[in-house]
Order: sequence, then C-alpha cells, then structure tokens
Amino acid sequence: MARLYFALDLKDDPALIAEYERWHAPEQIWPEIVASIRNAGIRELEIFRTGNRLVLAMDVPDDFDGAAKAAADAANPRVQAWEALMDTFQQRLPWAAPGQKWVPMKRIFALGECA
Repeated sequence: MARLYFALDLKDDPALIAEYERWHAPEQIWPEIVASIRNAGIRELEIFRTGNRLVLAMDVPDDFDGAAKAAADAANPRVQAWEALMDTFQQRLPWAAPGQKWVPMKRIFALGECA
C-alpha cells in the first residue's frame, strides 16, 4: 500500500473556507463522491487545512491507477458537478500545470530512514 500526498489552495476568504469545510462534513458530502473514491480502490482519504492551504493524504493499493480514476470521474456527471461546485472555493497553486487542481507532493524526509 502507498500513501500519496497532494496540495491545493482555497480562495483566501473565511466565508468560502467555512463553506468548503461544511461541504466536506460526513452528512453533507454527496454519497456518489464517497462511492467514486471507494470504487477506485482508495482505502483512506483525508484532507487537512491550515489557513487556505489544503493537503490531501490518500492510502491506495500498490496497483492503484490514477489515470483510470480520472477517466471514471470524467465520465461521471455527478462527480463533475461536485468538482464544479468545489472549484468555486479552490484556487490553483502557482506551479500547477494547466488544468491541474491537486498537485502531487514530494516527500523530502522520513525519520524511519535515519540512523
């Protein structure tokens, strides 16, 4: 199993940030979104926030296919509606590629690798 990390910013507006968090409460997130995550084989997905910066941590099986997940999401109207809604709160990182929302993070330190 692998743990993947991604970063994204929210628009720096306290009201929008609060609304974004509200949409991610267990009783608010659309069931189709949870199903699409689980159906892709993602075992755990967490989003953390500090200020307007988000970090997403995802536990995936070794054979996880991100491209297949992206293709399935692109073909799912409900996921596309969710993404459009979330886009009203999000802003791209300055170094994100065109069209890229969540930017993969590179691990630069692991205590377990130290003597």
